[in-house]
Amino acid sequence: MAVPQAETCLCILFPAGRANTMDRKMTQAQTRNSTAPIDFSRSAAARYVQLASLFRRRVESGQWPVGSQIPTVDELAEECQVARATVRQALDLLQAEKLIERYRAKGTFVTGKPQEQFWCEVASNWDGQLIAPEGVSIEILSARDRRMPSSADLTLGKLAQSYQYWHRRHWRNGRPYYLGEVFIDEKVCRRIPAKAFETKTSMRILRDLPGLDIVEAHQTLTLGSADPELADLLQLPLNAPVAHVHRSAVDQNGTIVFIGDGIYRGDVVRLDIRLK
Repeated sequence: MAVPQAETCLCILFPAGRANTMDRKMTQAQTRNSTAPIDFSRSAAARYVQLASLFRRRVESGQWPVGSQIPTVDELAEECQVARATVRQALDLLQAEKLIERYRAKGTFVTGKPQEQFWCEVASNWDGQLIAPEGVSIEILSARDRRMPSSADLTLGKLAQSYQYWHRRHWRNGRPYYLGEVFIDEKVCRRIPAKAFETKTSMRILRDLPGLDIVEAHQTLTLGSADPELADLLQLPLNAPVAHVHRSAVDQNGTIVFIGDGIYRGDVVRLDIRLK
């Protein structure tokens, strides 16, 4: 299913003369005053990847506003105590993400901000699990029958004889944001329309089945980082933060009819819990 692309019209003004120079010097001064020396040894990620994360955060936070000129490669290399080639590699990543643009004889300017932050709420109640976020399309990466899950919690109930397996990727605004592995009791799957897996959340699929009563459902969320395979599938930098979600559902007969393991991009997900 095609995902509609957002259309953005961006006008960048290049102020000339003394005002432009003063503005850029103020931005550089703020950056120097607010940034401690970087300890690259704290992460196994390449230096340019860590540097790109730092620069991306400056764009996200507004420290480098859209339309503003960022410090030169030499200035960033001196500030971060890295080679100029490392800075260029980091800026290449930001340019590929359409966050900056380089202009000959003018410098490098911020042209956009990362996608809308924290729009994807991980629902902490049953009703919330039934609704897919607006503007989402679901891609089925693979499907298999007669599979058994390895992550089942047998304290919740008994396993089915066999499960149907799906590996799905969810997209929004042209970017992947979620990977999910789904195991559903094969007896239940016989009644599920194939198209449902391209349009509905797993919990919604189960709820819509007549005669199936979900009496218990659980969800566990943990945090992690993207390995090379995840980084590729979710279009993330290596070691970027991700959220792992494990879900399970038990029917009226005490059978675990659903087990799901999902991974969200860390830069879109949020968890809201009402405490009182």
